[in-house]
Amino acid sequence: MELFVERLLAGLTNGSVYALLALALVVVYRATGTLNFAQGELALFTTFVAWWITTLGAPVWVAIVAALIVGFVLGAAIERLLIRPVQRKNDMAVLIVALGLFTGLNSLAGLLWNSETKIMPSPFPNGLDDYVSVFGARLYGDALGVWGALIVLLGLITLLFRRTRIGLHMRAVAANPESAALAGVRTGRILMIGWGLSGAIGALAGVLVTPLAPEQLGLTTMFHIFIAASAAALFGGLDSLQGAVVGGLTIGVLEAMLSGYVSFLGGELQQTSALLIIVAILFIRPNGLFGSKRTVRV
Repeated sequence: MELFVERLLAGLTNGSVYALLALALVVVYRATGTLNFAQGELALFTTFVAWWITTLGAPVWVAIVAALIVGFVLGAAIERLLIRPVQRKNDMAVLIVALGLFTGLNSLAGLLWNSETKIMPSPFPNGLDDYVSVFGARLYGDALGVWGALIVLLGLITLLFRRTRIGLHMRAVAANPESAALAGVRTGRILMIGWGLSGAIGALAGVLVTPLAPEQLGLTTMFHIFIAASAAALFGGLDSLQGAVVGGLTIGVLEAMLSGYVSFLGGELQQTSALLIIVAILFIRPNGLFGSKRTVRV
């Protein structure tokens, strides 16, 4: 029983990590109708920024706030300077630019801070004695912090889209930018805000999840997390905030249970199960479990 609970808690913690980054993917999709394939490397770059600020002697919470600001500014700048000019010409070009950003941000991080593994301090208590016991299994403070951050972030984003004017405009622009512009919505500003928010959320995800990663902060830290987060977003539906959380938790628990109880395939399956889920969902339900169906009128 204790071993099962331990694996379940580990899966929920990993799933919360995936859900955090999946929320960033959903936010930019709901705001702009675009899937940002560079989201993982954007989170990685801002996490390097946070780590660098801590090396200057700043408290970790100051570094996190700075990373959020950098993430917002960088996301908005990417939309304004790179995405918007090519999107007007060809939607496929956006994919190419995002893939270029994926490589470029990773290379820039390596150029600025080299490829050696860094230790990103956790903003939550994570010592050997900082845990609570759940049916005999230990749940440490940094894992609880990620759970809490996920709950708070989900609530804030839900309020943004449902209760604020900016959120309503984001939904309108993503659904039909031409009609939104005719209705007086400043689509350019909304697109920048959407990408900026996505960058800030990705920064938060990066600085919170890196202390939990076995390899800590390196150039490949976010790769598997981004793949799993993409699977979570597709699993739940690219336009569903709750779906991103459900998808992330499902994939996290699935990985933990498969790696724990299917030992002869566990290690390899843990790295590939997210990709298998992406393929399965695309074939079975392209809109995801909670995604809304789009109607195209001609």
